[in-house]
Amino acid sequence: MAVTIRGKTLPLPILQGGMGIGISLDRLAGAVAACGGMGTISTADCGMDEPDFESDQKGANLRALARQVRHAKEQAKGKGLVAINAMVATVQYADSIRTALRAGVDAVVCGAGLPRDLPAIARSVPESDAALAPVVSSGRAASLICKLWDRNYQTAPDFVLLEGPLAGGHLGFSKEEAREAQAGHPRPLSELLHEVLEALAPFKDKYQRDIPVFVAGGVKNGAEMARYMKEGAAGAQFATRFIATQECDASDGYKQALLDAKQEDITIVQSPVGLPGRALRSPLVQRVEAGTQPAPRRCDDCLVPCPRGKAPYCISRALMAARRGDWENGLFFCGAGAGDVRKLSTVREQMDQIMNEWRTAQ
Repeated sequence: MAVTIRGKTLPLPILQGGMGIGISLDRLAGAVAACGGMGTISTADCGMDEPDFESDQKGANLRALARQVRHAKEQAKGKGLVAINAMVATVQYADSIRTALRAGVDAVVCGAGLPRDLPAIARSVPESDAALAPVVSSGRAASLICKLWDRNYQTAPDFVLLEGPLAGGHLGFSKEEAREAQAGHPRPLSELLHEVLEALAPFKDKYQRDIPVFVAGGVKNGAEMARYMKEGAAGAQFATRFIATQECDASDGYKQALLDAKQEDITIVQSPVGLPGRALRSPLVQRVEAGTQPAPRRCDDCLVPCPRGKAPYCISRALMAARRGDWENGLFFCGAGAGDVRKLSTVREQMDQIMNEWRTAQ
């Protein structure tokens, strides 16, 4: 059951997904790690609560991130691992990683782009021994990253996160694939897992070590986690279910919006960064669909691929509004199973439930 990652033990095969902006910070990540899982802090505008965020956004983010990593590690008390999720598409991608590494983070997970230079960034902080992991959506992506890291840095990922088309937030699939999945016809996660395991096999042989794969996106419970583990996965990542916990860093308004959501309230949106995403169909989403959403008044210069001056809305400000519980103006990211979340609980209750379901399925 325990998984070894870069010489460190993860007692439970459960990862908590990184959720931004401000949804998974130190409180949630530390609570998950204290239960023996891997808690994840999202680096995206993680300093939004800092008093000088509006005047020094970049400085506020890095200052807050260092503090959050240290606090989450203190909460964990050595029982689990603390990771960050850093999106390649963000302007502060490299600086956020270096800041977290200096603060003692256990792992760095990177998605929303190809983390081709992640090993180089990590090596600029030689005192860190953090594990490095890309987020992939196919065997082809896993193979490409491994080839790049092998050729340029003579290394391979310490673990891999495979996100299927039923995940929440930004998706590594085309708009058509995402909508097909939302309509009830997703590409099977088992099929994707087989692809990724095949892609990693030659690199496991070359470096004579395991490269654990954690599956994410539509993994409903511990029983499904057990099934994927029998198919070769090391464990699973869960995200949306952790929003409805007392420890989650989201506002009560965000949690209530999730608890009130029905399956038909979940939709596929087009992000200004060019990726499809899954979210609740809030008034903001409806206005964007209707073409009536006012253009952003300012640009925070936070995302590299964002078409400045042409975006239909500012995704950062929309996610911040959601974090505050602003239903009218928020973008409420969620997974495909959000409609199944029905009550507020604790991280401990969620972790115990997943593991009890896993044991029953053995």
